[in-house]
Formats: sequence, structure tokens, C-alpha cells
Amino acid sequence: MTVMEQRGAYKPAPPPAWQPRTDPEPLLPDAEPYRVLGTEAAAKADPELLRRLYAQLVRGRRYNTQATALTKQGRLAVYPSSTGQEACEVAAALALEDRDWLFPSYRDTLAVVARGVDPVEALTLLRGDWHTGYDPYEHRVAPLSTPLATQLPHAVGLAHAARLKGDDVVALALVGDGGTSEGDFHEALNFAAVWQAPVVFLVQNNGFAISVPLAKQTAAPSLAHKAVGYGMPGRLVDGNDAAAVHEVLSDAVRRARTGGGPTLVEAVTYRIDAHTNADDATRYRGDAEVQAWRDHDPIQLLERELTGRGLLDEAAVQAARDDAEAMAADLRERMNRDPELDPMDLFAHVYAEPTPQLREQRALLRAELEAEQEGGHR
Repeated sequence: MTVMEQRGAYKPAPPPAWQPRTDPEPLLPDAEPYRVLGTEAAAKADPELLRRLYAQLVRGRRYNTQATALTKQGRLAVYPSSTGQEACEVAAALALEDRDWLFPSYRDTLAVVARGVDPVEALTLLRGDWHTGYDPYEHRVAPLSTPLATQLPHAVGLAHAARLKGDDVVALALVGDGGTSEGDFHEALNFAAVWQAPVVFLVQNNGFAISVPLAKQTAAPSLAHKAVGYGMPGRLVDGNDAAAVHEVLSDAVRRARTGGGPTLVEAVTYRIDAHTNADDATRYRGDAEVQAWRDHDPIQLLERELTGRGLLDEAAVQAARDDAEAMAADLRERMNRDPELDPMDLFAHVYAEPTPQLREQRALLRAELEAEQEGGHR
């Protein structure tokens, strides 16, 4: 008698027929980026929302040009412009409720400002004065993240914690196409799907990770298709169509809030300006390519829709421009003031309770500053 023939011996059952863990069909993105402007769907869009989006786009474009000018004048150390991507930035901010959280990357200062953060405070990091120049809790905006994609796991963690506490909160995390090549992107999406965390990932696919084109980063049909592998829906949208981006993000936020779990949204857009003021974009792309995207400008698309339907007149266009110019003038005036910096602030807001090493360093710097001050009075 063999061991397997003994009474009570384990007898393996035949393997069950393989079943997919999740039906992939509902998770697949559309074959083409979703659009509203210039289609029949535009007639169903809220006119007030469209006008609000337009005013914010105009304001956002002026913010970008003013910040770029401040960089050239030496008032900012660096500025990653989002010119051409304003529809994504503005729609992301407007799709959230006040109780929700926004997790931006370094290029998303416009989304931060559209969320309500003071423009000067939003630029403080890029000026080199603070790690972040605003209180994240005031407008529920996480600090700007310079390392690629590290903000994504943070967004998942906050969203998961909010759900465990019973808080009605959704996190929306912004990332570029380059960030999807980072391990943090994988970890964030995997945990979000497993935990069914109320989080939305918006990938702004602007064509390049600095100078590396998307084709050299991934062979996937689209970045939205990556969602299927994690078990969440992927949505593909025209990133220059503000109405479409807002609709898709609002749907994803609503789904997350009602327990539907995370969504990955890919917004196909284009970075009109160079990566930063330190980049020469002419080395990796041609003028004809840039011009083709200028012809698909998010402001022009929305203005054409609104004026064509009689929802925007010359007075309203001028009012939006005047408001944007006033914002730029105020930003320019305040950024041209020399900041009053206290070196001791280096040790503030690092830890809730300063470590012994931090206290020692703080005491050392204070002694050096006092000695320097005494020497100057002799």
C-alpha cells in the first residue's frame, strides 16, 4: 500500500477551469481619446462650467508666461512650464471637492494655484526659499513633488487611510508620462487596486520625459491600457479639451467616492515650452511638430466652442484677459520683492519633534550667526 492509498490520505483534486480574476473588457480605454468640444456632446455641457474653465485657462496661460519671465529675470531658480497643458491642470483642480486632496508633481504649480493656493506661495519651492511655500492642509494640496512619481504612493496611502476612517475623501494624483516608467507608479497602482482606494491617477502624456519620447518608454497601446493589468479602469482623453478632461475626471472622482475604486486617466497633451528654462527642446523635436500642437491649443478650442454657440462675447473675452493680467501684475510685483529669510527656518517643519541631531545642528548654526553678528559690531 502506498502512502497515497492509506485511509485519510490527501488526494489532490483536479485543477478547476481557469477563470480571469477580473473581466478585462470594462477596464479597457476607448480606442480614441475622448472629446467633447466640437462634437455633439458639447451641447450637453454646462455653459457656466465652460465659461469658468475658459477664464481659468486664460488665467493659467498668463501665469505660465509670467513665471517663465520671472525665471529669465533671476527671480526663480527654475520653472517647468505647463503651457499647452492648461486644460489638464485646471480640470484636475475643478473636478475635486474642497474636502479632497490634490497630489501634484513639480510641473503642476498651475493646478496648485487653480486649487486656491497663493501664486507666490506656489512658486516658493522653485525660488529655492522653502521645500514648500504653502500649508498643505489649508487647501488640501500636497507639496510639489520633484522626484518622479513619489507622490503617487502618498496619494494612495492618504486615500486608503481616509476610507478606513470613514472620511468622504478622494485623492487625485498628477504625474507625467515619464513618471509611469518609475517603480513608484507600479507600486501605487497595484496597492490602489488591491485596496480599492478612492484615488484617481491623471497621467499628462505630453510626449516627452525631458527629451525621451514616449515610444522609447513603453510599447503599450496607450498608457491608459496599463490600468487593465492592475485591475482598474483606464480612460483615454484629449488632454487639450478642457470639457472632456473635466468630465472624465469628475466621473472618476465620483466613482472613487462611491466605492468604485481607483481609475487611471491618460490625457494626451503636449508640452509647448521646453522641459525647463535649462532645456533646449530644439535638439529633440522640430518646429512643425510644435506648431501642429499650437493649432490644437486648449484655449482656442474652448473659445471657438463658446463663441460659436453664443456663450462668450468680446466683453467676456476681454474680462478674462484683464483678470489674468491683474493676477500677473500682482505676481510680478510680489516676486520682485527680496524675501526676508531667517536661516534658522532651515530647521522648522522638518520633524514634528526635532531629533537630537537637528537640535545640535540648530544650536551650532545659531552660535555661528551670533558670533558673526558680534564680529560685525566691532
